[in-house]
Amino acid sequence: MVEQETPKALPQAGEPGTIAITVEEQKRATHATYHPDQSGAPPKLRVQDLSVTYIDRKGNRTEAVRDVSFDVYDKPDSGEIIVFLGPSGCGKSTILKAVAGLLPPTKGEVLVDGKLVDDVGRDRGMVFQTYTSFGWLTVRQNVEYGLKLQGVAKAERRKVSDKILQQVGLADFAERYPKDLSGGMKQRVAIARTLVNNPRIVLMDEPFGALDPQTRWGMQSLLLNVSRVENNTILFVTHDVSEAVYLADAIYLLSSRPARILHQVDVPAFAVHDIALKSAPEFRNVEKKLLDLIYAPPGKSE
Repeated sequence: MVEQETPKALPQAGEPGTIAITVEEQKRATHATYHPDQSGAPPKLRVQDLSVTYIDRKGNRTEAVRDVSFDVYDKPDSGEIIVFLGPSGCGKSTILKAVAGLLPPTKGEVLVDGKLVDDVGRDRGMVFQTYTSFGWLTVRQNVEYGLKLQGVAKAERRKVSDKILQQVGLADFAERYPKDLSGGMKQRVAIARTLVNNPRIVLMDEPFGALDPQTRWGMQSLLLNVSRVENNTILFVTHDVSEAVYLADAIYLLSSRPARILHQVDVPAFAVHDIALKSAPEFRNVEKKLLDLIYAPPGKSE
């Protein structure tokens, strides 16, 4: 029997003092089991039978995600926001981290454009709830940081950062430092740092959770505008029903831990996204549908 190596801690692996574990007595797959058929290309993102279990320092195991499967297909010239809605601690963030390549699945696989995800990559970018800017760099330097690591020339970095900073409303703050910015502005920097690398998939883990209601609504509107302009596929985690309805093209309603997909709700294409929409009957109808599913008697929501 092959001796198992001791699991190594990964960044953002879960709750403090925990790491993700892989399936015992099995080696992780190095090739995707999914292959596109003759009808065309594979989904932009495929999550197949994803399960993740954590183990703490004492050897106690916690199952965070169980048998989650979904596909996201590419929509040329059209941005799309997929929202994962569920209670706090249910495993929503773990799903994102597995897609990002920060966590090894205990079971199942994640594929981007038919290729197995086994590490982080520039085709995926993640925005966390906590602010992740480098305090010693200006806003522009923060945004250009990834491009600089890639060896992009200074003039090209400036051109790209100018475009992104304009989109996120930070053009006038390009030479400021993070300490001079509000919470909403700091999160705009984090979003810009992600978008500047032109990822295929943007992963957002409750990025507006720490913001006040007015700033949060402004950031939601910003995200909608950016997703349409950049044609991004965005996976967005929240436990706020109103935020989910306002942002989403589709919502996956998750169970309590371990996270499983209970329902998929397709959100209608609202003609206009503004503050008045949140009190409109069509918006309230979708909210009510979600709340009915969330608070359905045990056994009826499965």
